[in-house]
Amino acid sequence: MKKFLFFLPCISLCMTLHLSAQAVELKVLSGNGSRPAVIELTKQFEQATGHKVSVEFAVNPDVKKKIESGQYFDVTVLNPPVLDQLIQQGKVQANSRAVMGRIGLGAAIKAGAPRPDISTPEAFKKTLLSLRSVAYPGDGASGIYFVSLIDRLGITHEMKSKMRPMPGEYNVEVVATGDVDMVVVVASRIFGVPGVDMIGLLPKELQTWIGFATGISSNTQHLQAARDLTRFLTAPEAAKVYTRMGIEPGVE
Repeated sequence: MKKFLFFLPCISLCMTLHLSAQAVELKVLSGNGSRPAVIELTKQFEQATGHKVSVEFAVNPDVKKKIESGQYFDVTVLNPPVLDQLIQQGKVQANSRAVMGRIGLGAAIKAGAPRPDISTPEAFKKTLLSLRSVAYPGDGASGIYFVSLIDRLGITHEMKSKMRPMPGEYNVEVVATGDVDMVVVVASRIFGVPGVDMIGLLPKELQTWIGFATGISSNTQHLQAARDLTRFLTAPEAAKVYTRMGIEPGVE
């Protein structure tokens, strides 16, 4: 009975999908910020359609380079400005562009560690100065913004020895090991990482918004299945997954 109930939220959408007589394998190239949501929703899509979905994650600039260099993909999930550049280059179909949602930057610490105060700009600044180290994505939109925020707070010199730029695939996990005191990253990236506690979003005065959008390759060999996947990623049922992860669905 529990297994049956698990599929109820997606029944209405699944009934509208084009169920191909032959299952295909879709290749997805995705930015890291949307990782938890993309993983969960592509698994649901596989169960609903019988198609297989292979997802490769990287920071947005690296995904863009892969696409520009000719790496094959069927669907991509990227920050809207990056996706729009690929549309302008003819790499992604313009009429396939669909907004998934947006989320702000958040901070996390090792599970069980004392929770620092980041509720106001001054509290966040004081917390940063008290840390031994803080991780952030060395590349990508959230990391670039965080570095600029340190400068905006006037603590670049004090934080220089504390800053730990990390690879996109290993910036939250490093906090779980205790090697780094705190991570600042797009908040959805924190969701579901074991051994890590989310402190919360950065104060609104310091916040920026990171958007997620999807599009279909101009060279896809599986157009109908790719269309079904992008519809799945932007459907009302998907919005429930986004909301649970702190993502504002349908907002760019």
